Amino acid sequence: MTLDKKIVSRRQALTGAAAISAAGVAACSQSSSQQTTYAVKKPLVLDYKNPKWNRDAYARLSGNLDSTKEKIGWFKGKAIGVVPGKKNVEICGFEGFSVTRLLQLEDGSWRKLLREVGFYTDLETGEILEELENPYTGEIVKTVPIANDPFNFTIGEFKPQPPSYGGLNTKKPPKIPFLLKWQEKGDTVLLESDIHLFYPSALQPDKWPRESSGPMNRVSEMFRYYIDRDQLGDPDNTSVSFFGSWVRETPWFPWLLMDGAPGHCMYVCDQGAWDHWDFIPQNIIDAAEAIDPKFLSAPTEDYGPSLSSLEWYARQQTPAKPRKM
Repeated sequence: MTLDKKIVSRRQALTGAAAISAAGVAACSQSSSQQTTYAVKKPLVLDYKNPKWNRDAYARLSGNLDSTKEKIGWFKGKAIGVVPGKKNVEICGFEGFSVTRLLQLEDGSWRKLLREVGFYTDLETGEILEELENPYTGEIVKTVPIANDPFNFTIGEFKPQPPSYGGLNTKKPPKIPFLLKWQEKGDTVLLESDIHLFYPSALQPDKWPRESSGPMNRVSEMFRYYIDRDQLGDPDNTSVSFFGSWVRETPWFPWLLMDGAPGHCMYVCDQGAWDHWDFIPQNIIDAAEAIDPKFLSAPTEDYGPSLSSLEWYARQQTPAKPRKM
């Protein structure tokens, strides 16, 4: 079943406009007083120093406070190779989406339930690649798409604990009020949200000599959001759309088979999230459905574990055979 049958597009063409009679305007008496009607704007609520407001504002960016509705996230950009002392290399393109549902917990926090997929693409055409030539080794390697189900976490009035990645990351920082870094620039609100992690790898070199980047994973993610101030400040909006950027520093993609060589990868992407599918390309939707139709909807209940693509790779793939010389 294709998404065309599953999801009805929200885009509707305007089907007409109210006509104004020129004769009627001309007939208006000069003595008639002109009346102007002004729309009454609701007061905005932008309580940047309130942890609970931050909690709910971030939840509205991440999903929809109405748990019957889903939020569609999108990302598109490039995968770049970084080797010390050498020029960075654009390996391939990258595009995908997530589908999110929010469930409110008893303490007022929000549990974000998410599935996400991402595909490696040709830099010029955007065509999804099943294999590519490793620009460092010349080896033809098979790509392994991102297919994370689920990746759930809690949005509360204290900063969230970092992901555990199936128990590999055990650090538990102290509770800190959830106050985000907002900036107002006219009618636009800017938000930055970064995370930096260092934890044991699920792809240890002794078992995964070709795939592993070493015994530890160094991962950083940098998110930027550009938000309409009126949307964010309207307390009746259960969901707030945005555009922005996403950068992730991550170990070598395991499927590149870098044999422990120094360096790492970076995703550098545009991102956004909306309450519709209009901006998701059909070829990306079709590829996700081909993996499993479940990726076209968000979870309806909480389950786990919540793993990143590196941890899923270790669970779902097998170590590659030694490279033929």
